[in-house]
Amino acid sequence: MKGLELSEKYFKACGLPMIQEKFRQYSSWIAAGLVGDGSECFGYDDEISRDHDWGPGFCVWLKEDDYQAFGMDLQHEISLLPQNFSGHGPRRTSKWGSDRVGVFQISDFFSKFIGRDRLPETNDDWLFIPENALAACTNGKVFYDPSGKFSHWRDILLKFYPEDVRLKKIASRCMTIAQFGQYNFERCLKRKAYFAAQYAETKFCADVISFVFLLNRRYTPFFKWMHKALGELPVLGEWTRLNIAHLVTAADHEEKTVIIQEICQKMIDTLQDQGLSDSKSDFLLEHGPSVQSKIRDNRLRQRNVWIG
Repeated sequence: MKGLELSEKYFKACGLPMIQEKFRQYSSWIAAGLVGDGSECFGYDDEISRDHDWGPGFCVWLKEDDYQAFGMDLQHEISLLPQNFSGHGPRRTSKWGSDRVGVFQISDFFSKFIGRDRLPETNDDWLFIPENALAACTNGKVFYDPSGKFSHWRDILLKFYPEDVRLKKIASRCMTIAQFGQYNFERCLKRKAYFAAQYAETKFCADVISFVFLLNRRYTPFFKWMHKALGELPVLGEWTRLNIAHLVTAADHEEKTVIIQEICQKMIDTLQDQGLSDSKSDFLLEHGPSVQSKIRDNRLRQRNVWIG
C-alpha cells in the first residue's frame, strides 16, 4: 500500500471519527490530508522509503484562532489514536521528520515552504520561491476541508506562476541549458576537465527537466523525483525522461554530445511551435532573449536574462 492511500484510510477510519466525537463543534473548521515533504506525498514511496518517516499519520490544518483555541488538545487526541493500522506501523519518525504529520496552523505550514505567512502577490514574491518548495506544498491530497480555508491557499499556488514569471524562468533555462550543454560540456572534455564536464552534464539535465516542467505549468519536485515525475507530463515529458536516461547512461562522450544537441533542438522546436521564440538559431542561448521579450512587465523584461 502506498503511504498516501494508507494515510487517507487511517484518517477516515480513526482520525475523522475522533474529530466528529470530540471536536464536533469545530469539525467544520478543520482540514486534513497529507501534503509536504516525503516521497509518499508524491506517490513515489517504495520499500526503501519505508525505513523512515513512513506509516500511519496525517496532517491537520487550522486557522490561527482555532489553533490557539484547541490545537494542542487535538494534537493530544491524535497521539492517542492506534499506532498500527492496516498491517502497518507504528510510524517511523526520523530526527528531521518530526514535523511532517500532526496539527499545523495553515499560515505556518505554508510559510515553511514559501518563506512567508501569506500568499505571493508580486512577480518578485513568486520568483524567489524555489520550484521544489512549491511542488512540496501542493502535492499529496486533501482528505477533508469543509471550510475550504486550507484548499484556498493550495488552489492559488496550484494555478502556477504568473505568466510573466513563467516566461522569465523559461528564458533563463534557455541560457543555462545552452551554456552547460551545447557550449561547455564538450569544451570541458577537450580540456580533460572531467569533473567540470560531469557537473555540466548534471546541470544541463536538471535545467532541461525544469524547462519541461515550466512548459507544462507544473512545479519541479525535489531532485530525487524530478526525473521520475517527467513521465507524468503531457508536453515532452516521457520523451525527455527517456532521452535524459539515455544521456546519463551513455558511455561514449561523442554520443553524449549528440544527445545533448538533440534535446536542445527538441526544446527549440517546442518554443517555436508554442510561439514563445522567434529566433531561428539552433543554439538555445539565442532563444532566451526572444522568450524574455514577450514578458509584459517592463521591469521584469529588462532584468538580466540569465537570472530566473
